[in-house]
Amino acid sequence: MTNDMMALKGLVEKTSDSDLLRDMISFTAERLMALEVSGMTGAGYHEKS
Repeated sequence: MTNDMMALKGLVEKTSDSDLLRDMISFTAERLMALEVSGMTGAGYHEKS
């Protein structure tokens, strides 16, 4: 793990709203990956091309 990732993990674990923050980060990461895949393939989510 990089130092930045370790710092982020530590920050998430220390906050009282860690579940909310974890969910927000997870949602953002999933959306970014979906956008990257659709950009590479030229097809949207559930779209065949």
